[in-house]
Amino acid sequence: MTVTLSQLDSKKNEPTDKEIKSFLNGIGRIDSNFDGNILKPYLHHNNKDIRLLAIKNIGKMKNIGYLNTAKSIYDKDPSSTVRRECVSTIGRMKSEEIIPILIKILDDNDPKIVLQAIRGLLPFKNREIVKIALENIKNHPNEIIQEVVNIETSPPKRTNKNHVEVRDFLQNVVVNGDVREVLKLIPEDSIHLSFTSPPYYNARDYSIYKSYQKYLNFLSEVFKDLYRVTKEGRFFILNTSPVIVPRAGRKYSSKRYGIPFDIHSRLVDMGWEFVDDIIWLKPEGSAKNRIGGFVQHRKPLAYKPNIVTEYLMVYRKNTGRLIDWNIKQYDKESVESSRILGEYDHTNVWEINPDYDDVHPAIFPEELCDKVIKYYSYKKDLVFDPFSGSGTLAKSALKLGRYFFLSEIQEKYFNRIKERLKELPLDKIKKPKFVDLNQFKGEIHD
Repeated sequence: MTVTLSQLDSKKNEPTDKEIKSFLNGIGRIDSNFDGNILKPYLHHNNKDIRLLAIKNIGKMKNIGYLNTAKSIYDKDPSSTVRRECVSTIGRMKSEEIIPILIKILDDNDPKIVLQAIRGLLPFKNREIVKIALENIKNHPNEIIQEVVNIETSPPKRTNKNHVEVRDFLQNVVVNGDVREVLKLIPEDSIHLSFTSPPYYNARDYSIYKSYQKYLNFLSEVFKDLYRVTKEGRFFILNTSPVIVPRAGRKYSSKRYGIPFDIHSRLVDMGWEFVDDIIWLKPEGSAKNRIGGFVQHRKPLAYKPNIVTEYLMVYRKNTGRLIDWNIKQYDKESVESSRILGEYDHTNVWEINPDYDDVHPAIFPEELCDKVIKYYSYKKDLVFDPFSGSGTLAKSALKLGRYFFLSEIQEKYFNRIKERLKELPLDKIKKPKFVDLNQFKGEIHD
């Protein structure tokens, strides 16, 4: 049974907190004739949830007459949540009287309160006093406030009319060359999705670097240029994991390098927005045995588990636009035909068996590529693997109706990609083209 205010007032005993909250939650929409003064006693209640509901209901009135009330509670209430709702209430009043109050609140120590004040000021953002106030917090210590202010004070972005299109000379092409040189030849805003597993630091014969810093610098150089060629708001999925470099001798220990953790901050500094971490879980039998010694002696400090996971680090090219904007660039037919039907992954742990190849020692499982392509691209998009290995991404792309673009520096792996793609029925797709770096230069056109 719903408790009304009159029932509460007429009771001989004080109403319980539960009854008060039930009343305040049940108010619903408020018309202009509502007497907000009956809510004022609850603004000073010892239960912060009741205070929050009271100020929230006052906010529904959008009445400038309660400006001083909301400002007073903001100044005195110990709860950050209540104070934030006070700022929301002030913002809803949409009167010029709120401008100086909200500008002062921009100095609050709580970033969420500052963001609420910014929202209240946005209807007046063309006023000079508000422009100056927002300009003054462009370098606010909080990164989210910086982003919001920069978006709101920047000129409107022009829509990229070529967001969906794929340049002809990049469609179904494999380039045998250093990816750093290949990327220099690709125009900005060309790639819809990149998915790659870079060479592991000094763990295999084909990936030898003088030092770990040089290795990270190499990856940084590649991923910085990858950012340039990626279309606005589109995704880059990096598959990697910590790697173990064997010990130099019996008197030395092996060393494990945290590649995904060390490269992450560099990617964020480039402008990549971190979105998700997906765990690729492999069967236990696929792991190298690190725990064998511990099993025998069970001595603490010597525990080393078998490694059955890799990371898929999901990044998005920074943009002031939401995902919806990217989706709206496609026509209805493309959106409908690209929907993920049937089963899909509910969690960020994907159980997938590894795959093996006679030529390349570490290849993508086709199932892994299928998932990434389906979740992060549309049909007829261009997907790119900078370190393409045996070319599994190309196989998945063709199967799922996407174009591919690959680069691979090792000639034997480049030839292996040729072999694998020739096994596919290619009569209904644009025939793959295999070129070296100089030949690719000759293909380039706007």
